[in-house]
Amino acid sequence: MVNFTYDISKDEPRQMVALPVAMLVIAMLFLAFNTISTGMPVEPGIDFAGGVAVTLFTDDSREEIEAYFSDYSLKSVGESLNDGRYLVFDYMNDEQFRELTGKVMDRYPDAKIDQIGETFGKSLQTQALWALLFSFIGMAVVVFIAFKTVIPSVAVVISAISDIVITAAFMNVFGITLSLGTTAALLMLIGYSVDSDILLTTRLLKRKGKLDEKMQGAFRTGFIMTTTTLTAIAAMFVVSAIGQVIIIRDISAVLLIGLVVDLMNTWMLNAGLLKWYVQKGDAK
Repeated sequence: MVNFTYDISKDEPRQMVALPVAMLVIAMLFLAFNTISTGMPVEPGIDFAGGVAVTLFTDDSREEIEAYFSDYSLKSVGESLNDGRYLVFDYMNDEQFRELTGKVMDRYPDAKIDQIGETFGKSLQTQALWALLFSFIGMAVVVFIAFKTVIPSVAVVISAISDIVITAAFMNVFGITLSLGTTAALLMLIGYSVDSDILLTTRLLKRKGKLDEKMQGAFRTGFIMTTTTLTAIAAMFVVSAIGQVIIIRDISAVLLIGLVVDLMNTWMLNAGLLKWYVQKGDAK
């Protein structure tokens, strides 16, 4: 069995936190620019922006479908097994929706058409933001109660925030929209992040021994935990991508990105802050 080690002694805390902090700042600037440009930090999907979803089965190619609906604001054409197609259109008023429905039924009489209103989408946006906010508040309270010290608790919270912010920036880069499913994935990331951070903090602050040895033990356990989860989620991503199950593919993609980011934030950002805190305490 391979023994994973983490040589905490080779880098100073400032060097350890440099890369995670730089990526966090870049991600925050990227999301701020996107918010100014589009009104949302991450491009919203049909769940939040509203729109029309059409599910149909046809032998027509993507190009033929796009040409047939060229008069309408077709945003994407998703593909699945058995010649399935999932079309997403921008939000339409009632007259435009009736015209689109007629055009769909003329050529694809067995199609399923769903419309999400713009107002309902904005309501879901608000609820999702409140869910993220309450999750962070609850997580911060629990962490502070567990450790009863400010700096380790703040380090855990900063690491979790960094996970979400950097993952959201990568969602924009890879074209993953913000939907109910991907919002749930971001909420799951908070749990994964806090789990590994609490493991690290508990090993360092509540166990006796040398700093290097405690860090190496925490790293072995935490790395195996995270990579095991990564393997399972990678398998889910591959299966859903092959089967073109869009929502599962997007959820697993967000979790894959977030867990890789969490490895960096836990073992560089949080570990660097904790190393500084422990060394400062030893000096005193």
